[in-house]
Amino acid sequence: METTAVGKDKFFIVTRGKSWKGLPRGCVCRLQEEVRDGELLGVMLTGGGGGNPGNTGVVKTADTYPLTRHQAQLLLFVSVPSKRLELLCNRRLFADVCEVSRGDVVVVRFRKDHLPALVVNLMKIGRRDNAEDLHMVGFEVDLLDHDQSSVNKKPASLPLFNASDIIQVVPGYKVPYGLHWTEGHTGGVGSTAGSPNASLRARPSETPMDQRITPSHSPSPTDDLLEVGSMVEVRSDTGVTVYGVIRWTGVPAGKTSEWAGIELDYDLRNCSNGLYGGQRYFTCQVGRALFVPMANCIPDQRFHSSLTRKKTRKIVDLPPDITLDDSEEDVPPVSESQALSLLVGRMRGIQGHFNSCYLDATLFSLFCSSNVLDSSWQKPDVKEEASQILKEIVNRLRRIGFVPAHSVMSLRKQLGCHTFLTEEKDPEEFISLLLQQVLCMTPLLKLRSNTETSQGAYTFQIILEKEQVGRVPTVQQLLDASFLSCDLKFEEAPSCLILQMPRFGKKYKMFPHIIPSTQLDITDLLHNAPRECFICGQPATNECVQCLQDRKLQPGKIKQYCSVCSTQVHAHPLRKGHRPRALPAQVGATTGPPVSGHTMELFAVLCIQTSHYVSFVKYGPDPQAWLFFDSMADRCGDDQSGYNIPEVRACPQLGDFLSQSEEEVAVADPSLAAEPVRRLLCDSYMFLYQSASVTREENGHPLHQQSS
Repeated sequence: METTAVGKDKFFIVTRGKSWKGLPRGCVCRLQEEVRDGELLGVMLTGGGGGNPGNTGVVKTADTYPLTRHQAQLLLFVSVPSKRLELLCNRRLFADVCEVSRGDVVVVRFRKDHLPALVVNLMKIGRRDNAEDLHMVGFEVDLLDHDQSSVNKKPASLPLFNASDIIQVVPGYKVPYGLHWTEGHTGGVGSTAGSPNASLRARPSETPMDQRITPSHSPSPTDDLLEVGSMVEVRSDTGVTVYGVIRWTGVPAGKTSEWAGIELDYDLRNCSNGLYGGQRYFTCQVGRALFVPMANCIPDQRFHSSLTRKKTRKIVDLPPDITLDDSEEDVPPVSESQALSLLVGRMRGIQGHFNSCYLDATLFSLFCSSNVLDSSWQKPDVKEEASQILKEIVNRLRRIGFVPAHSVMSLRKQLGCHTFLTEEKDPEEFISLLLQQVLCMTPLLKLRSNTETSQGAYTFQIILEKEQVGRVPTVQQLLDASFLSCDLKFEEAPSCLILQMPRFGKKYKMFPHIIPSTQLDITDLLHNAPRECFICGQPATNECVQCLQDRKLQPGKIKQYCSVCSTQVHAHPLRKGHRPRALPAQVGATTGPPVSGHTMELFAVLCIQTSHYVSFVKYGPDPQAWLFFDSMADRCGDDQSGYNIPEVRACPQLGDFLSQSEEEVAVADPSLAAEPVRRLLCDSYMFLYQSASVTREENGHPLHQQSS
């Protein structure tokens, strides 16, 4: 094997690969030799990394990322390999952290909080037993919000943080060491003990004071552009900038000027979940709702190139995009405990590009938190190239919470249909192509018609007359009515059921809004399954389509009867014209214990509004565990040189709404509901269900183990 000798100061980090090669993912190595056939020989450096320091091994060049000496020293001090890779993937933050020097201001994770801090020194850590060893490098900082019981108390040693502890570098803000900031008195936002609103605080004084956020700019015409949904930044008197999205604007009680309710990118001490002064203005995670005067807000300058910001630090080129996914390993779905920290925020989820929202929303819905399709990875006959790209997309989404646009474009090219590259398609077209041609799956549904013929399908289109259900139907009622009117039954219970709502094109909706059924009972829709009489519970012998909407017989529920009850029910003058049809004889032939039902659990909903698809995803068993995903929530730059900014938001209010009874939900006015609720009710396009048994296995994790 031919090799090329290299210098002693070349380093890399392993981003992918198997640990049996001696260099596990996340370890930092010194490059020893470059192998001509695209492999590197490296030696692992000290500082953790899941292996033995000094180990040598060969890795593919494509599975590594080159590092400078300083970058290697910074990452060595990060003891957890996954944290190194997470920081490496945040290209802008990693570039900023590598440029931090003495006197800079940063925001660090401290205990369960995020605090501004002054970088006092860059500390070299560890011994060098020989000239080739590297010191680790950490940041000695002075916390600008660290509580002190007494100003005369001897200060403790300054805390030491590693590169992954830094979540923000404050641009262009330098202070001389030894200068302690004080609370501002410029008339910003007051935060008393009972107020949910807070700013990033400077060093506290001996007596309680209002926390202040100073106006970060003078009024300008740009302010008129700020509205609900705008991404903004607010600068505290410590010089630290917080970022978020405006969720509410108006004049709160006791104020005279216009204020903004902002959902922040991360938790801050004393911030609320959307309450201010005892009144709720919007809903978000606890610790992320900040209320400030509108005059204190400016557009988020990270995404508005037309606005300039004073910078003392030199401009650093972003590192290239880093591929972390190992296609040979299957990553389990995102768990409920990880979902909020991994997925929520901007530049999260799947990045949209060129009319890809139908594909982005579908992939996020199918694979983010459900493993109902994961078994397809192990099939030997899957379409290799497209399946490999899809697998990398899913693994990256589940591992680091973000998939760049070029990955999606690669999948679209592999689909083999040119129109998928230039035109927006429907999710059902993509689902059929994905499951049939890419994953080589048999149809999810086996449907039996009245002619005793069976046919397969990947999705099911609800077909019915408007008069067959009420004006505001549930998904359960739509499914029951559609199956009865078309005389269909499931041959067997599906593991995944994807229902397309009744609408024509992307604009006309048959119903003004549809009530989601979080649980779908398909017991009465199974062919040859035991069924019980709607009236007395005995084995049923026939069913009646005309009784479906009878207001005296629980409208919207499938009606099947034993022979005695059928005779009595249809003796009524208004039902003499009904035509009950017999069920298979073996169903009612014997008596036995009560019929056990078969239910499906709702795990995602695709919605469409003005030709744009978004999705809602259930990420855990908690009723409030809902996420909203938009692959094109915002855009940076123009159509030629810009890029889309995807966003994932937590939607606990959706869970609150769906936890109500169907009667309460049916009479609710969507125009008065919170925006996520209104959007779900009015814009639903597809409902995705999985078998309740799959849901139980997901919560217990046996399926995750099988697929990983």
